[in-house]
Amino acid sequence: MGVFVDSWWVLILILAVGIIRSATAAGKVRHLKWEAQYMHWSPDGEEGVVITINGQFPGPTIRARAGDTIHLQLTNKLHTEGLVIHWHGIRQIGTPWADGTASISQCAINPGETFLYRFKLDRAGTYFYHGHYGMQRSAGLYGSLIVDVAEGEKEKLEYDGEFNILLSDWWHKGSHEQEVDLSSKPMRWIGEPQSLLVNGRGQFNCSMAAHFSNSSAVPCKLRGNEQYAPYILNVHPNKTYRLRIASSTALVSLNLAIGHHKMVVVEADGNYVEPFTVDNIDIYSGDSYSVLFTTDQSPSENYWISATVRGREPHTPPALAILNYLPTSAARLPSSPPPVAPRWDDYAYSKAFSNKILALSGSPQPPPRHQRRIVLLNTQNYIDGYTKWSINNVSLTLPTTPYLGSIKYGMPDAFDARSPPDRFPRGYDVMRPAPNPNSTYGSGVYTLRFNSTVDVILQNANALKPNVSEIHPWHLHGHDFWVLGYGEGEFTDKDAAGFNLKNPPIRNTAVIFPYGWTALRFVADNPGVWAFHCHIEPHLHMGMGVVFAEGVHRINAIPNEALACGLTGKLLMSNPHN
Repeated sequence: MGVFVDSWWVLILILAVGIIRSATAAGKVRHLKWEAQYMHWSPDGEEGVVITINGQFPGPTIRARAGDTIHLQLTNKLHTEGLVIHWHGIRQIGTPWADGTASISQCAINPGETFLYRFKLDRAGTYFYHGHYGMQRSAGLYGSLIVDVAEGEKEKLEYDGEFNILLSDWWHKGSHEQEVDLSSKPMRWIGEPQSLLVNGRGQFNCSMAAHFSNSSAVPCKLRGNEQYAPYILNVHPNKTYRLRIASSTALVSLNLAIGHHKMVVVEADGNYVEPFTVDNIDIYSGDSYSVLFTTDQSPSENYWISATVRGREPHTPPALAILNYLPTSAARLPSSPPPVAPRWDDYAYSKAFSNKILALSGSPQPPPRHQRRIVLLNTQNYIDGYTKWSINNVSLTLPTTPYLGSIKYGMPDAFDARSPPDRFPRGYDVMRPAPNPNSTYGSGVYTLRFNSTVDVILQNANALKPNVSEIHPWHLHGHDFWVLGYGEGEFTDKDAAGFNLKNPPIRNTAVIFPYGWTALRFVADNPGVWAFHCHIEPHLHMGMGVVFAEGVHRINAIPNEALACGLTGKLLMSNPHN
């Protein structure tokens, strides 16, 4: 009898431990209250207007663990415009309405209203968040989102400390005026940014490294408490640090380096990669990385961290931050010049870096075959004299009713019923301007069979002007994908034989190089409606994107406030218990 009772107690103890472990694995609920509003700010020494969150620019850093649930009440205090926030790299499994894409996953949050973003952080990694309505990212609506490994798990990387930096670009012309410029006939291009920012800090009217420059740059005279004073990373000698880097730039691609220090790339877009050592890294809008560096240089010196424009002829000076070796004073500027970046149009250098990024051994491998291939040709076009970007000759326009609601509730008239084409016409010469540069607007959706394997080939081409083809970083919402390969010229079926199916990197953002193609593979296993678009803000504003829908009938319990506009808003008003 005693043995029987003891066995019951052992069983109860085992169950109790299991329940405790399950509760731990489930993570914590983190409650946040944010207010977004415009404020005067001096990101680079010139006062302008930025969107702040709780009075901060950039917005507050969210730090949590994998398995945690975010409950974030966002109040729009912009007074005259809507607002949403996209949680870049968070797949929103089971919560597609929290993806933060206006007219796709939710209605814009009206002035004065509060919306509850509720979502689970399903895995560790380096992420960020940003506005996804109009061009609010250009207005400074962004911040960092860092997810540590789950409670009780051990981080695969070993280091003594860490930092995170968010890179961005900045114009002195406001985002609203930029929108009008881009939507004018003829288009007025917004031009190159006036400055580059590291964690919201840059210098426009002076240079901290003026004495190393051949230009007429004026030396900065800073007390250190200015809003545009350089960002400083305080380190101790002979330690290894993790530097988390994300780019929320609206336009430019960047190259980042730490003077006299090597970097080991270990993470890309929330996924571990096979470590490799570099002097600098290319980082495109929407990318995030972790690198490890060791403070093995002279402890009596400080060193520059420099971010330089890539892929566009630079008219913007580098962003400079300071790596401060303690106990040396941070006021002691580095004695050596900032790192020299690769030439802006050295695409071979950029391609070599991209090809070094491979999945860590043991990472999930892609399915061996695709079930559908979609080839997306991006071109610059005219529509009624307006300059636009198009995908397979369709320039995306978003409907007034969010796709998530109109598809879920069977409202086919809410957007274009016809699906966009799966490929561009054969015989199109991607190396030259189109003989007919005219395009058309469209709001159609690519409907993907649930759980199917989809290949997307991003095909670059010539723009409207001869001999012009640009870099485009493409970001997929709701998914990661495998980057199977890059190539030159027009993609053909023969190119598929060279796909990397062994250890392709897993990303959520991928670049296509001028006149080239990039091959991606993903599984359509996350019910929802997901944006897939160029992460360059003006290009998306001008129509450079598509929409994928999958398994929408499987979604339940969409919050009414996510769909309280357009046709779904009328439906919910007539049937509040829908």
